[in-house]
Order: sequence, then C-alpha cells, then structure tokens
Amino acid sequence: MLSTIVTDTGQITLPEEVRQHLKLVSGSRVEFVIDEEGQVKILPLNVAVEALSGILHRPGMQRASLDDMEAAISQGAHDWA
Repeated sequence: MLSTIVTDTGQITLPEEVRQHLKLVSGSRVEFVIDEEGQVKILPLNVAVEALSGILHRPGMQRASLDDMEAAISQGAHDWA
C-alpha cells in the first residue's frame, strides 16, 4: 500500500507509482470523489486532445466550415441577447 504525509497547508505529494498509473504530469488536474461507501477516489482530468478527436461525429454528418461555425456562434449570441 502506498502512503504519503499531509502538510500543514493540506498538501500531499502523490507517490510516483500513482502518478505514473494515472498518467499525471506537472500541471495535471485531478478530481476527488467520495463514493456512497465513504471511499475517496482520485480521478485524473487530463485527457489528451488526440483522444477527443471525432467524439462529436455522427454517421452521415457533414463537416462544418469555419464560416458555418462563426455564423452559428453569432446567431447563438444574438438569440441569447
């Protein structure tokens, strides 16, 4: 079992094995979750940009041009105002 010490300011140093397992690097963000059983879990919030490629694609969907995106943003801002 891995352990660490909490400083006076509430900071901890994650053991190297944990950082490697979660693929954390300097500047990575993490989230702490307390589950129904009271267990605390640490979740990495570092998702590589490459992993996001194509997540919004739907079969048969045409690509939006930059002009299309700008028009949609403009229309959304107009509708919101």
